[in-house]
Amino acid sequence: MSTSPASPTPPASPAVAAPARRPSAAAVIAGLLSGDRPFALLRRRTPGRDHDTVEILTGPVLSCETLGELPVFADRPSLALVPFRQIRERGFDVRDDGTPLSVLIADELYELPLAEVLDALPSGAVRVEDGGFDVPDEVYAEIVARVVDEEIGGGEGANFVIRRTYTGTIPDFGRADALALFRRLLAGERGAYWTFVVHTGRGGRTLVGASPEVHVRMSGGTVVMNPISGTFRYPPGGPDADALLRFLDDPKERDELSMVVDEELKMMCTVGDRGGVVVGPRLKEMAHLAHTEYELRGRSSLDVREVLRETMFAATVTGSPVQNACRVIERHEVGGRGYYAGALALIGRDGSGAQTLDSPILIRTADIAADGGLRVPVGATLVRQSVPEQEVAETHAKAAGVLAALGVRPGRPADEAGRPRLADDPRVRAALDARRASLAPFWLRLQEPAGREPGGRELKGREPAGHGLRGPGLNGHALVVDGEDTFTAMLAHLLRATGLEVTVRRFDEPGLRAAVAAHHGPVVLGPGPGDPGDTADPKMRLLRALAAELLGGHRHGVLGVCLGHELIAAELGLPLVRKAAPYQGAQERIDFFGRPETVGFYSSFTARCDEAAARRLAGRAVEVARDPLSGEVYALRAPGFASVQFHPESVLTLDGPALVAGLLRESVLAAG
Repeated sequence: MSTSPASPTPPASPAVAAPARRPSAAAVIAGLLSGDRPFALLRRRTPGRDHDTVEILTGPVLSCETLGELPVFADRPSLALVPFRQIRERGFDVRDDGTPLSVLIADELYELPLAEVLDALPSGAVRVEDGGFDVPDEVYAEIVARVVDEEIGGGEGANFVIRRTYTGTIPDFGRADALALFRRLLAGERGAYWTFVVHTGRGGRTLVGASPEVHVRMSGGTVVMNPISGTFRYPPGGPDADALLRFLDDPKERDELSMVVDEELKMMCTVGDRGGVVVGPRLKEMAHLAHTEYELRGRSSLDVREVLRETMFAATVTGSPVQNACRVIERHEVGGRGYYAGALALIGRDGSGAQTLDSPILIRTADIAADGGLRVPVGATLVRQSVPEQEVAETHAKAAGVLAALGVRPGRPADEAGRPRLADDPRVRAALDARRASLAPFWLRLQEPAGREPGGRELKGREPAGHGLRGPGLNGHALVVDGEDTFTAMLAHLLRATGLEVTVRRFDEPGLRAAVAAHHGPVVLGPGPGDPGDTADPKMRLLRALAAELLGGHRHGVLGVCLGHELIAAELGLPLVRKAAPYQGAQERIDFFGRPETVGFYSSFTARCDEAAARRLAGRAVEVARDPLSGEVYALRAPGFASVQFHPESVLTLDGPALVAGLLRESVLAAG
């Protein structure tokens, strides 16, 4: 499909013109049952909307090759079904299973009261035959253990989401079954962001689900993302505040959420003109489980389709860093993902002509083929502390809502609909507030523009915001080398807040070595996944050579972060070792050159420095911040260069901007 975006001229009337007399829900539903047109029914809990209404869209379904082809009309919305394989548009590895990028163009749109729609929808049950998970519990547990040991322990990333799929067959599946499933989800689920059914027409497929999580939302230039992680499975007796408090105090659950916040802040710093601000945490309560969540907000002047592209796909359904997570997914999952972990995307314009986007993540969703073939994919977020049996149980809990609607497992008791919200318990509110206190203040407020164009590109000549800095802002132009982790987007945002202009370039860009050699300003060797000591890895060979060149001859200062720090330490003759327990998403209190600092680590490897090595380096004017017992190196500094094992840009590092500004002033730029 090749469709040009509509003119931005404001429409004469909002969305699709309503009929002179609103039809009854019964008449609209009857038309869906008797016809053969594609349709979608959406209950959206978007802020500012009436949550007790259901939108019904009907119209043709077309196919697109890329997100850029999705139409944005002035007088009607379009609903895109974005499969996971679309992440190839970002250049990431993905198993191409042929799932189409489809879009429903709404030529009819009704907004009807929820109660009327519930009364009009079919109430029959469906029958699932030959149901079961494609990956048995014991095999999934083995995959969990392998991912934690080999992938996280091997430095490939901080967390990964590995899918398993409940499969079966619904005999004689038809439109009435699709609408009946939607009704059962509306009646049985609570707390979903979108509850929906999308039927793409004769011979097509049906998606019906209750997704708790915003993928991305944009209106009036404001972009919102909603990282959700940490799953509290209700005890057999129902939700219990004491059990929830134990869950909220679990370091594994706390770290899991912080990691996905960091990953989605990377995206927000790419699409947002001023980075992002973290709101929350909050508790999202559903019928069978509850999640902890944050909200990220920012401002962007990008086209909604570009925002959609740059946010494919959330760390909560892929892992961190996302590009390497895609490779890990390919190594450990069976088959393609279809629409799982992709997104629905409702695209249109508001009354002033501005583009709008509302997009949930496609999770907690049944994907049903025209012949009744059923797929309900679910995944668990695997982190360094994951216990295989608990991750197996999490996949069962996440599938429970959809499987209850399918009649495969019992739903929650009907009288729980009016139960008190756990989030109203003062002890729960206090526990959530305590989590916020452990986040960097820099990310708890929206930064003023500081050397940034829309979309994260370089901008010259603006005054720095200077938030969180000690002393005056810095001047100059920093070149950041991205080692395949878009933490560099957050790092660039933080560096701009110090007053620097910033350019980010990937390690594998043509001409990088020449650009670094010619750069008259500090060079930042950024983070990235992998084993820094693997001399067979072309990336590590290139970056190690670059580190040697910079330490040997760059006169404008060098700063290393995480992987960059490890490569600098290796050039100084320090051994690199794999940590017994990876520090992926770990917040620690360290001795930073004589003063305590709370910082966030994302590392499976570390440099070690004993007393003899410390004396040798001191003779070269190199100071070492290290653990006195293990010898693990936290940071290095000397005239002309500095490096840190932790991530100063992370939400887990409480005083990151000041730490970076201090290193730049006192060491990196000292030689100049």
